[in-house]
Amino acid sequence: MTQPPCQQVEVWRIPCRGPGDLSGMQALIDSGELLPAEVVAVMGKTEGNGCVNDFTREYASSAWCHLLAPALGCTPAQVHGRVALVMSGGTEGVLSPHFTVFTRRWIPAAAGQGFTEKRLVLGIAHTRDFLSEEMGRSAQIKATQDATLAAMRDAGISDAADVHFVQVKCPLLTAAKTADALARGCTPVTHDSYESMGYSRGASALGVALALNELTPAQVNDAVVLSDWTLYSERASVSAGIELEGNVVIVLGEAVGSASTLRIAHTVMTDAIDAASVRKLLKDVFGLDPERDQAEVSARVVNLLAKAEASPNALVRGVRHTMLNDSDIHSTRHARAAVGAVLASVVGQGALYVSGGAEHQGPAGGGPLAAIVRMSSRAAL
Repeated sequence: MTQPPCQQVEVWRIPCRGPGDLSGMQALIDSGELLPAEVVAVMGKTEGNGCVNDFTREYASSAWCHLLAPALGCTPAQVHGRVALVMSGGTEGVLSPHFTVFTRRWIPAAAGQGFTEKRLVLGIAHTRDFLSEEMGRSAQIKATQDATLAAMRDAGISDAADVHFVQVKCPLLTAAKTADALARGCTPVTHDSYESMGYSRGASALGVALALNELTPAQVNDAVVLSDWTLYSERASVSAGIELEGNVVIVLGEAVGSASTLRIAHTVMTDAIDAASVRKLLKDVFGLDPERDQAEVSARVVNLLAKAEASPNALVRGVRHTMLNDSDIHSTRHARAAVGAVLASVVGQGALYVSGGAEHQGPAGGGPLAAIVRMSSRAAL
């Protein structure tokens, strides 16, 4: 029987001087190190405010579409259906703007026979566009569940336990979208554009939780979104933006036979200053001790992917914080800065993917975290 081909995933973390600067990517293409036709997903951290009016996300997405379109043989607009583009605004504090680029190539099955342990795989999927009144509600939950399952199939993952991180990009409500829904006699989940980001993120996260069997259908309905904080996914990361109308889903996990030299594992930060769980993950899974060998950690950790939020009870380990009371800077921006600094102190650099707004993504005040780590050599496999 003919064996299906194996996927070989590679990941690059590319710095940028601004949301439209792809010179680092172009250099990799020009050197032949990276083939643009093999790009499957891009996760970017841009230096906007991460709020409703953060157009750095759309600017970055447009730049990537124009760069990749010739290699994919399509128009820039069609790139969105071929590549999962997730741009997350906000690089407060020591966080550094960058792009994490995922490529995938298919190789003959025989080439992957030497890889007997699980290695990095990925899959992508897109939902349909949502009506304004569907955002933050069951329609978005169910569509995200279905898209997550589709992305798992694309990754070659059959067991939800092998999924370590699900990145979702979701839309939000603008004043125009809200007015359109009301004109059609429909009621949106909220009239507040910023609040709609939370509803969209929360519903999408619950959809991921259903797909990964972290929750049951009986537990999830419209009423629990942004209400029951005991319901969450330990592997969902959702970012909302103005630049799309449906959800984009990236599933990152592991599978036997993958020809990748990378691994991924996840943990959950219980609060914004939980560096201990990150150190434990790196040490227990990858044999990397940040306290003993910072150089090895910096060399092998490709990226940390994390969610951040201000604890809704205004406490961190029993001590009051003021992030929720700041009328000048929104709490999501405070949270990204805080978690970014904590993680940077562990791995020794600030080009990390830290996304704000963790509704139903990890326990209240905490959030999921995944580490993508390069194995030192084939002998170590």
